[in-house]
Amino acid sequence: MVTGGAGFVGSHLCEALLTRGDEVVCVDNLSTGSIANVERLTAHGRFVFVQADVSGDWHLEGEVDAVAHLACPASPPDYLRLPLETLAVGSRGTEWGLHLAERAGGRFLLASTSEVYGDPSVHPQSESYWGNVNPIGPRSVYDESKRFAEALTMAHHRVLGADVGIVRIFNTYGPYMRIDDGRVVSNFVTQALSKRPLTVYGDGMQTRSICYVDDLVRGLVAMLDASHTGPLNLGNPTELTVLELARLIIELTGVEVEIVHRPLPEDDPTRRRPDITRAGEVLGWHPTVSPEEGLRRTIEWFRTQLETASP
Repeated sequence: MVTGGAGFVGSHLCEALLTRGDEVVCVDNLSTGSIANVERLTAHGRFVFVQADVSGDWHLEGEVDAVAHLACPASPPDYLRLPLETLAVGSRGTEWGLHLAERAGGRFLLASTSEVYGDPSVHPQSESYWGNVNPIGPRSVYDESKRFAEALTMAHHRVLGADVGIVRIFNTYGPYMRIDDGRVVSNFVTQALSKRPLTVYGDGMQTRSICYVDDLVRGLVAMLDASHTGPLNLGNPTELTVLELARLIIELTGVEVEIVHRPLPEDDPTRRRPDITRAGEVLGWHPTVSPEEGLRRTIEWFRTQLETASP
């Protein structure tokens, strides 16, 4: 089972599991996911889509071998628009997935986030770093939701012996991102292809490490198959300033647009780069797609989407 399976990352994970021969139940309430993301998967006889909210009063008949819990609004515009829902899926939704996996003796994979590190005072961020998070700021609905989900997952492991794995996902991009999801890559690509100025918040010297979705999904599948508890960082350690990323996307799209600056949002992290040493040791995992190649693929997918949407 993949919760949030109709989302950007979730739909890619569903496809990877189907490709290797698994049966997949995709559960999503479509609050930020889209049925269009999984239309390509419906031809598989081993794929079932269920529209439901894992934070609500809903029950699955039958048992599953593993639960990958990806359900959660993941971009700032989404979790700021859905703050209570974000907190609910990190708490009640995580508990629901844990109970489902435990009932069948299956594995539970929690898709956590680099946002648990907040605006980090340690760089790069390793799994031993406890983070620097504002617990009452506007971003806390996402940050603390994931931190609580990790605590809940580990409590079930320690007290009930649950088979669990936690991964902390860093900025991910690629096909099937929503054009309007508000993340840095989708914002820049959409603006460039629409020949609009690219919006950079603050001075643009804050850094991000972007990971192509195919690389991330390989890590998720490896963690599903592993016995390691984690947490493990999954991300590309190539670090770019936001200004460098904007200029690279302008170059790759081949359009001439200006860059405009806007005030930096509250609690926006200034630096972000994963230490992936542990993922390499435990899973033999490392990213293979460079930012340039991943962005080329992403730009072409966005170009097709924008052309299809245009009258």
